[in-house]
Amino acid sequence: MKADLHIHSLLSPCGDIEMTPFNIVAKALEKGLSVIGITDHNSTLQCEEVVRIASREGLFVLCGAEITTKEEVHVLAFVEGSDNLNKLQEYLNKHLPHVPNNPDVFGYQLVVNEKEEVLYQEENLLISALDQTIEEVEQFINSLNGIFIPAHIDKKQNSVMSQLGFMPPGLRADALELSPGTDDHAFRTKNKYLSSFNLIHSSDAHYPEDIGRVFTDLPITDLSFDTVRSALKNN
Repeated sequence: MKADLHIHSLLSPCGDIEMTPFNIVAKALEKGLSVIGITDHNSTLQCEEVVRIASREGLFVLCGAEITTKEEVHVLAFVEGSDNLNKLQEYLNKHLPHVPNNPDVFGYQLVVNEKEEVLYQEENLLISALDQTIEEVEQFINSLNGIFIPAHIDKKQNSVMSQLGFMPPGLRADALELSPGTDDHAFRTKNKYLSSFNLIHSSDAHYPEDIGRVFTDLPITDLSFDTVRSALKNN
């Protein structure tokens, strides 16, 4: 099954205004995706509306966020169920600094419903870094039996490699994400010490047309949080 696990909605200040829940689901289906991940910057508040729409269409949604750690490293974090999603949102609220958003500079941060009616506008700038290290974020996500994936690790900014220069020993990652244009074989050849980690490709979509431009094939026949996590860890 095709999975694109890095998609931003218009809640992310860098997300296009057309990245509404309805448009995200429609474009994912058009691209033949079976699994998508909603990963707005440091917020989960758009996830449940995407799930509500996607569930009618047989599209499976992983709910989570793209978290910015204290080191300015981006990681993808997913959890299962409303209770854990609420716990993740409480964690983000607690550890994200309170910096007012300037929509003219960074963009609006909106939660909308299927009809594109605005339900909420986030006033706190979402692209700031939490006061938590990458190890602390990983430990919290794993305490919720979640999925933890360092994002676009090949990038020259906001990646674990650009910010730290290495993969922290003992970091429990379910997979590592590569940017859309990176060749996984060439990356593995250059970084053999990461051979114990599985690699995925995601679009990091900020515009509807980018959804599914790259994807990961998951060797699964049924859709659940556990089967997706197992495929990421074992394939």
